[in-house]
Amino acid sequence: RVPLRRMKSLRQRLQEQGLLESYLEQHPYNLATKYFPSIAMEPLENYMDDEYFGTISIGTPPQEFSVVFDTGSSNLWVPSVFCSSPACRNHNRFNPMESSTFLSTNDTLFIAYGTGSMTGILGYDTVNVAGINVRNQMFGLAETEPGDFFYYTPFDGILGLAFPSIASSGATPVFDNMMMENLVDRRLFSVYLSRDSQVGSFILFGAIDPYYTTQGISWIPLSFETYWQITMDSVSFNGAPVACSSGCQAIVDTGTTLLAVPIRALQTLLSRLGAGSSGEISCEAARNLPDLIFHIQGKEFPVPPRAYVLRSNGYCTLGLQGMDVPTEEGELWILGDVFIREYYVIFDRANNRVGLSRLP
Repeated sequence: RVPLRRMKSLRQRLQEQGLLESYLEQHPYNLATKYFPSIAMEPLENYMDDEYFGTISIGTPPQEFSVVFDTGSSNLWVPSVFCSSPACRNHNRFNPMESSTFLSTNDTLFIAYGTGSMTGILGYDTVNVAGINVRNQMFGLAETEPGDFFYYTPFDGILGLAFPSIASSGATPVFDNMMMENLVDRRLFSVYLSRDSQVGSFILFGAIDPYYTTQGISWIPLSFETYWQITMDSVSFNGAPVACSSGCQAIVDTGTTLLAVPIRALQTLLSRLGAGSSGEISCEAARNLPDLIFHIQGKEFPVPPRAYVLRSNGYCTLGLQGMDVPTEEGELWILGDVFIREYYVIFDRANNRVGLSRLP
């Protein structure tokens, strides 16, 4: 069990300092890059809105790093002492010369992001996650992190929990090594994200905590074994379909805070919910909004307004973000933390399915 800390997101921190608008102009962000990158680009995280981070260690003796546990990517990487970028200098950096178990390689790593990129080398070392020692784990040691985007992020690196098929440079993901080395009792992990508290959130490897499944578990088969991707039937509110009426795809992603919605569906939702083009809405009107109902496998999974209305400094906005991704299977939605906070989520690799248990 890894405790997760909930911190202010990069977006919130920049907004409080009055820097958000100018920052976004200088760093245009395309969330779709994460899921369907162009040539020479790899999966990435929605860093702008991430809030939940945990601690791992790498090496012998252990060197600690704060990471995003991201079900929307598959690589582990952290900054290294070989990196002189400003973004590395104000974060923890791995020093392979201080680890007796480090093994170097000649392989390189390049990951392109919607707002920048990182380059580095690949190495092997012992990675400790909540007392589980994964020996000879391949990970990236960042050598460059161009620009100032990563400079502002409150975490050091990323630990990806999606499938090996999307791992850059053929690196075996951490959880796959846990399974292959029989370090977990069950081939699954589960996530609880607290709604309001700064503490209490966790990711649990190899087990399901029965305290969070008293409402029962709904199991949903994966439609693809790349991301944790499922098929949705429709989205509705007030008893009427409002989007995804012919079915669509959805990715359950701990590395994205908001609900990412196809542009056309977003425009419909904002209009029907009485919000402005940027999602802004009066906090008084927000009190009367309906539940958003996600219909999956013939069952209803509601997300109430307390979950999808974001309140900050007396202002209210809807936790919806536009994203257009062309897929053969139809439109794609991202069910980020706005959705996950309402459910205890089980990521089951043994049966390639996602389990959802509604939280009281």
